[in-house]
Amino acid sequence: MKLNWKPLAAAATLVVSAAPALADINVGVIFSLTGPAASLGKETRKAIDLMPNALGGEKINYIVLDDATDPSQAVKNARKLVLEDKVDVLFGVNAIPSALSIAPVAVESKTAFLAQAPVVVGPDLHRYTFRIEPLAEVMVGRVVSDMKERGIKNVGFIGFTDAWGELLLKALTKTTESEGIKITSIERYGRTDPSVMGQVMKTISAKPDAVFVGGSGTPAALPHITLRERGYAGPIYHSHAVANKDFLRVGGKAIEGARLAIAPVLVAEQLPDSQPNKAAGLALDKALTAKFGPDSRSSFAGASWDGWLVLEGALKAALATAKPGTPEFREAVRNGLEKTSKVVGANGTYTMSAEDHGGYDPKSAVLVDVVDGKWKLTK
Repeated sequence: MKLNWKPLAAAATLVVSAAPALADINVGVIFSLTGPAASLGKETRKAIDLMPNALGGEKINYIVLDDATDPSQAVKNARKLVLEDKVDVLFGVNAIPSALSIAPVAVESKTAFLAQAPVVVGPDLHRYTFRIEPLAEVMVGRVVSDMKERGIKNVGFIGFTDAWGELLLKALTKTTESEGIKITSIERYGRTDPSVMGQVMKTISAKPDAVFVGGSGTPAALPHITLRERGYAGPIYHSHAVANKDFLRVGGKAIEGARLAIAPVLVAEQLPDSQPNKAAGLALDKALTAKFGPDSRSSFAGASWDGWLVLEGALKAALATAKPGTPEFREAVRNGLEKTSKVVGANGTYTMSAEDHGGYDPKSAVLVDVVDGKWKLTK
């Protein structure tokens, strides 16, 4: 009897093609693509489409999951990525609560986690947790210095009730104390609250020279709009986490004059040629425009892209010593991230060490105002 080998050969081919290549580099990506932080997550997600699909002859797979702005979902995603997809590194997360929830998974699995949120963890989680975004103290300190220059003596705070709001409040408290500026009132609100009228009226009654809104994304527009509606005419400052076009769209004319410290990418063409991050910012803007159309840049896309620039160096170093998909490779990636030195990106310049897993150069930040619905370089 003559056997027909063709069907068997075809079946074998299907099995081989379905199995992942042993040398593939797998990057597990988690963003908030739905939920309250979606306006930030979708911007951060953009840079993934600009990242290369190969490095050093090895294919790169980006496995992107949505945490729905839910820390518990972020944990589920992270566990799936490290246990089922066997990723070599965890990447992303634009919201601090989600980043905090993922950090223990990174430690348990001994997989480096490079966050785009300015997450700060304890000593027990430090080894495998890295960040691209600058600490809140750096960016808040920049606007507090501006308050000092403008002669502002006291400031009111209206911020989120979550970890991000708490970080901003701590940063504002520390930096205002050093500049001799008093916080007159502290009011909190939820990201999904439909009104902040009560908080705004209490803030105005404290008669602050300025108000700092400790929020992010589109929900941060609500206190600003309400303050103006209730007749508050003083300066209103924001955190760098509002720096996207949805915030400008939702706030409209009501947020004209808002001031904040941001990453240089948003005003790259307005920067002097001597600014180190100008070239990288212009290049990213060009790439985003080509892929997504005009006005596609954001500091969140910049953070994700800078994350890739930092990760690229770590992956290259790891490939020289180990094979992707192995514990040795994951550890080599971690070691490579820790040795990041003077990586110039669109959002800033980064140098990390065993003690500092962020390394954002404070000199990278610039101050802007909202003018005619756009970001305008202040200084």
